[in-house]
Amino acid sequence: MKTVYFDCFSGCSGDMIIGSLLDAGLDFNTLKRGLDGLKLPGYHITMEKVQRSSIGATKFNVVLEHEHHDEHEHEHEHDHEHQHRGLMEILRIIAASDVSANVKVKSAEIFKKLGAVEAGIHQVPLEEVHFHELGAIDTIVDIVGTLIGLEALGVKHVYSSPLVTGSGTVKTAHGVLPVPAPATLQILTDAGAPLADAPASDIPPGELLTPTGAILITSLTEGYKRPNMKLEKTGYGAGNKQFPGWPNVVRVWLGEEAAADEAHNMVLLETNIDDMNSQAFGYTMERLLEDGAADVWFIPIQMKKNRPAVMLCVLCSVELEDQITEIIMRETTTLGVRSTPVNRHAAQREMLTVETSLGSVPVKVKRFKDFLSVTPEYEDCRRIAKETGLGLLHVIKTVETEARRKIES
Repeated sequence: MKTVYFDCFSGCSGDMIIGSLLDAGLDFNTLKRGLDGLKLPGYHITMEKVQRSSIGATKFNVVLEHEHHDEHEHEHEHDHEHQHRGLMEILRIIAASDVSANVKVKSAEIFKKLGAVEAGIHQVPLEEVHFHELGAIDTIVDIVGTLIGLEALGVKHVYSSPLVTGSGTVKTAHGVLPVPAPATLQILTDAGAPLADAPASDIPPGELLTPTGAILITSLTEGYKRPNMKLEKTGYGAGNKQFPGWPNVVRVWLGEEAAADEAHNMVLLETNIDDMNSQAFGYTMERLLEDGAADVWFIPIQMKKNRPAVMLCVLCSVELEDQITEIIMRETTTLGVRSTPVNRHAAQREMLTVETSLGSVPVKVKRFKDFLSVTPEYEDCRRIAKETGLGLLHVIKTVETEARRKIES
């Protein structure tokens, strides 16, 4: 699946993120048409090729039609005074827009998080929050535009490097504040985001990570690490400020997740249970799978005093070991869980819907090196068999044959 990794070695902001996506191949007109769906007057967008130190990058700009300003005066975000907007007004703008349902939901969630942060910092009810910079036209565009861009590129997974905040102070609508600004610091705290040291000791003090950049990365990322991926493109999004000898950019890596035919580090968690209501096993399995376990199974065993029992076995990623262990301890009567590191070799898998002579049928496609297999979804084949009177095995074979022919062609 399409994956991006944001390398935020010099901090990041909303406009830098969009700039990096444009540099990596996002079509500017596609972005503009998507943003036109906001029906938000008073601005237009531009992009330009610039240099940041020795690296060529794309600069994304939100230009307010009633203001003329030096876009290089402030770092990253557009810090000039804008019309203030409350959370409810921003949510109404998003709800009334023509952007996709996915972009509507995610952008509304992000602004609600920002609202909660601002309400907490200023000790006011959520309904009274006015965002100042965060509610300005350019930040609405940056947040919604990022989501439009990721959707247009077909991105399904987002990862990020640890974040660099900068140092010193920053001038805001609330006055001069320490870096990271209170909103940025709270966003990072709520997300438990890892931080990295400043990229170079001779970079002047100032803000490198803005609230908009922080909320976008922490809301979208699935992890603060570089994933295994086959690179297709890279892109560089430029910040406003230039540092001598240092490229002030966000770098994006765009590609496909690496073929899953390599060994993956996993953990096998096991526990023996002989004193639990059998009904609870089904619920425990549901909880474990919902929370990311790769597989869950039960093995009948004999324990001391010839007592029949069940061995609960769970396969999960190393990263989820603590979370999965906690579920086992909470949902079962066990007093302890065994943990064994294992390697799992997994094939590439994807779900496709294929048009066949019997109708549209979802199929699971498995690839391992040069091997390909196609497995039609049972429930859909069962439905077709009942509707047509054909034998179930005949339906499965027909769908499999026609689907394989189309996939291999």
